[in-house]
Amino acid sequence: MAQPIDVDDNQFEQTVLKSATPVVVDFWATWCRPCTMIAPILDELAEEYSGRITFTRLDVDQNQKTAAQYQIMSIPTLLLFKDGKPIVNIVGLRPKEELKRNLDAALA
Repeated sequence: MAQPIDVDDNQFEQTVLKSATPVVVDFWATWCRPCTMIAPILDELAEEYSGRITFTRLDVDQNQKTAAQYQIMSIPTLLLFKDGKPIVNIVGLRPKEELKRNLDAALA
């Protein structure tokens, strides 16, 4: 069963930027209620897009360097990286179908 992978500042380059497949990074924090609400949706998407998109999670409180580098001002923020570059930026809690539309458009 595919699940989002926890990444930190030290793993970010290798896991996200150098990935051969597109990667979604969920910028979140333990205290963020919308972050906990979107987590099950991302678990489902990780399963549905297994092999096509890798899903990761980065705790912004524990990994401020990466959060600052990508100017994360509000959470949850989802960034979709392709070929090491962010190509989709989704801020806030969004319905699963909207997330799927964004992911499908990026894969097309």
